[in-house]
Amino acid sequence: MPEFTPKLPDSLQGPTGTILSYTAGGGLALAVLGGLVGWACVAIGHNTERGTLASRGKSGIIYSLIAGLGIGVTSSLVMAFYGMAN
Repeated sequence: MPEFTPKLPDSLQGPTGTILSYTAGGGLALAVLGGLVGWACVAIGHNTERGTLASRGKSGIIYSLIAGLGIGVTSSLVMAFYGMAN
């Protein structure tokens, strides 16, 4: 069998890396925005004695944290495998 090393074509390497970077950056920005909205819901819920709003805000903060961690880990894994192909 001939030697074969899997590799992206040169014309795709730049745009693919750019798309992956923008996707990860946008996802992390949205996770931060979700966390800020969650904190706002907690503050409004506690000040207006609306416990359900505060509870939803706390859940939103946790979900945003998990989403940010997931995006960071996934982005790192994709970029690592993408770097191995180069």
